[in-house]
Amino acid sequence: MAPIRQLYDAVDGVMVYPSDGEAWKHFNSVHPHFSAELRNVRLGLYIDGFNLFGLFSASYSCWQVILTVYNLPPEMCMRLEFMFLSTIILGLSSLGWNIDVCLRPLIDELAQLWFSGALTLLIIYCDEDICRK
Repeated sequence: MAPIRQLYDAVDGVMVYPSDGEAWKHFNSVHPHFSAELRNVRLGLYIDGFNLFGLFSASYSCWQVILTVYNLPPEMCMRLEFMFLSTIILGLSSLGWNIDVCLRPLIDELAQLWFSGALTLLIIYCDEDICRK
């Protein structure tokens, strides 16, 4: 099975897929055991804070932490059904440098997945017209 990245043509100077980025290439060189197995899941972590109800004078804020899977084709990896809202952080003010305290449980779980791995179950759905015995 070819990596999803090989299905898309790179354009000089344009990042077509996250694997075109320097960080991805650096990760592959530092962790060749991980990048050699195509079934390993690559996750992106996004954090976005905003003031509730659009009130910029309010002293509270809301931060959403989203995980997305990068092992998908570009047209799928940013669709809502493949983005996972992992944490919502409510606060009386902007978190600033204290956001690491709120993210610690999530980072601990991701570290556990990195070091221990997780057993998964592959379920294949077959329609009568597609799968034949």
